[in-house]
Amino acid sequence: MKNDRIISVDILRGMTILLMIIVNNPGNWGAVYTPLLHAKWNGCTPTDLVFPTFIFVLGIAIPLAMPKKNWNQETFIKIITRTLRIISLGLFLNFFSRISIFSDNQISLLFVRLSITILVGYALLGNFNPKIKLFLAVCIFTILLFLAYSGIESFKDVRLPGVLQRIGIVYLIASVIYLKTELDTQIVITIALLIGYWAILTIVPVPGIGTANYNEGTNLSAWLDYYLLQDHMYAATKTWDPEGILSTLPAVATALIGLIIGKLLLTNDSKIEIIKKMAIIACVLTVTGLLWSFLFPLNKSLWTSSYALYSAGIGLFILTFIHYIIEIIGVKKGFFFFLIWGVNPMIVFFLSGILPRALGMITFQNPENADAKISILNYAYQFWINPNFDNEKSASLTYALLYACLWSLLLWFFYKKKLFFKV
Repeated sequence: MKNDRIISVDILRGMTILLMIIVNNPGNWGAVYTPLLHAKWNGCTPTDLVFPTFIFVLGIAIPLAMPKKNWNQETFIKIITRTLRIISLGLFLNFFSRISIFSDNQISLLFVRLSITILVGYALLGNFNPKIKLFLAVCIFTILLFLAYSGIESFKDVRLPGVLQRIGIVYLIASVIYLKTELDTQIVITIALLIGYWAILTIVPVPGIGTANYNEGTNLSAWLDYYLLQDHMYAATKTWDPEGILSTLPAVATALIGLIIGKLLLTNDSKIEIIKKMAIIACVLTVTGLLWSFLFPLNKSLWTSSYALYSAGIGLFILTFIHYIIEIIGVKKGFFFFLIWGVNPMIVFFLSGILPRALGMITFQNPENADAKISILNYAYQFWINPNFDNEKSASLTYALLYACLWSLLLWFFYKKKLFFKV
């Protein structure tokens, strides 16, 4: 089996993270081009492909990181540690804006929040020995959960689910399945998760509502979120969470599909044979997902089984194309921009969530309204960028692209200095 780094996987991850930064940071949420928004409910826009593609790549990376299966206590501790670190980073993102020490002074509050962020970030991204890593991860995870259920006013309704939280849970489950089972079993588990999830949402009545359905807020997944996570869900919904409990099952299936592709990339087949198999699997996944969507609609919030197949198929098509250009045609240099994004995903995930929250706290008098304050971010958009455009959607997109450029410079610096931040 091969054990060389597969650059195409890093590049696809980099493309995914870059698009995530762009869609998450428009200048004005009221002026965004449709492809850069999530579908309102059923449907799938390019933005809806970002998260499942990252999960798909996560699955691919599992066998690439562990080409020789070795199930023992040391390996299990590493998996648990990485899981807790990822989840804790995600939890802290939700807690950051709830920290209220010195809340009567914005500058002092910002200093406290950033100081705590540096400590938490160092503890969860620092390169310590395995025992210290595990100890710090367990401590931070425990403290955050305690605060959420302590009754403290600032944290009583803090959100617990999130993107990184789902990534951590999916990583744990997929890693254990990979180490404890073989390919045939992994395929069976993937199919069982997808069909089982469809059956649960289609057949099981929703308590207090009645007939099973796929509607927003009244489906079984929403009921379970509300039952188990009441007061700790996404603020925009409050009755369900887009990264909820039940919808994590098909997300695991997305990772397992990636895992299977990762194992394919490690086989001794010829490069062109691997690419042919990837293309065929991509076609099967995409077509099956689209056909299934007539019965079980494409839906990111529910992470429907059709959506899991379709998004994995699209992700695999892109990976196949990149892999072909690099491995068969031999072109590598043109992808460097995406590579620097792909090799440092976790630091981007974390800090790109902290930075807007922190800068949003820096406010001063609005030049156009003496009675109002304006944040430094809004000021930059309204007075530096927006006036240069007739179309506000273009201005909003330009702001997001400039933000991505700033991150690109930082990631380029990290890459040149060989600074790779891993959980």
